[in-house]
Amino acid sequence: MLASFEDYAGLLRHPGRPDERVVITPGKAGAVRAASALSAFPVVHGQPVLIDFERSVVRRADLGEEGLAPLIDRKPHSGLRQIAKALFPSTKRSRANFSALIAAAKASADDPIVVVVGGGTRGEGSRDLYADPGLKVIAFDVYPSTDLSFIADGHAIPLADASVDAVVVQAVLEHVVDPARIVAEIERVLKPGGHVYAETPFLQHVHEGPYDFWRFTESGHRLLFRAFEPMARGSLGGTGLSAYWAIRALMRDLTRSRKLGGLLSLPFLPLAFLDHRLPEARQVDSANGVYFLGRKPAQVPASTASLHPQDIYLGHQR
Repeated sequence: MLASFEDYAGLLRHPGRPDERVVITPGKAGAVRAASALSAFPVVHGQPVLIDFERSVVRRADLGEEGLAPLIDRKPHSGLRQIAKALFPSTKRSRANFSALIAAAKASADDPIVVVVGGGTRGEGSRDLYADPGLKVIAFDVYPSTDLSFIADGHAIPLADASVDAVVVQAVLEHVVDPARIVAEIERVLKPGGHVYAETPFLQHVHEGPYDFWRFTESGHRLLFRAFEPMARGSLGGTGLSAYWAIRALMRDLTRSRKLGGLLSLPFLPLAFLDHRLPEARQVDSANGVYFLGRKPAQVPASTASLHPQDIYLGHQR
């Protein structure tokens, strides 16, 4: 469940300056003041905005009287789409991965603290993470949301070094300017032996408009998390789901209508369920998305030169 202010107040730091503490003055409806020795921070609807605007891609101009407007317009899915997504093999895999992350976090710490990077919208399969009373979830994003603890930029996570037990970064890395920097920040705030879970798209068309920058093969995703010991990795949706996404995009482009294109592509939705019949080695080369569950080593990891492409590749093109 979402952590209380008391659970994480002592962990807050000036973004980009983990040696400088941030002090929050709480009020009845949330924070009323946030400041470090270096500067004061805005407060929007009771949520402190812990962003160094001089070094962030988020602009101070984006912060109006009503707060930071969502940078991304996330349109709600129809009821039929929500039902279908709940049945997708990829969603079932996400739920299983979250269960594994929760078990690993609980095994490594009492009352583990889990940070969700980009938690303004809860991701697929993450329900158990927020529902578990044995977890303390800290969530942040670059715009206000009722699911957030504070507003922040993942390029400079405003938390102390080695202060949390697990980090989730789900469907986020494609939308950031520097994915490697985000991962480095995740490594910094994790305790030795802490866990990370990431999901990132591969064969998906551009979504969420101008804020969509990156795609990763499964091998590339593994290299991005090269500092972590892998526990589980692979595809989230294979050739079938990728084919459905491509047909849906084609129908939308032909009709110039998101809604009509979605309706015309419904007969092809069963393609997504064919992934049940495909071996992982076939799915991974045509993956709709990829995932990585890993552990931060207790000691400095060995040279990344040991990650030879032939050794980390999971596909069938050997």
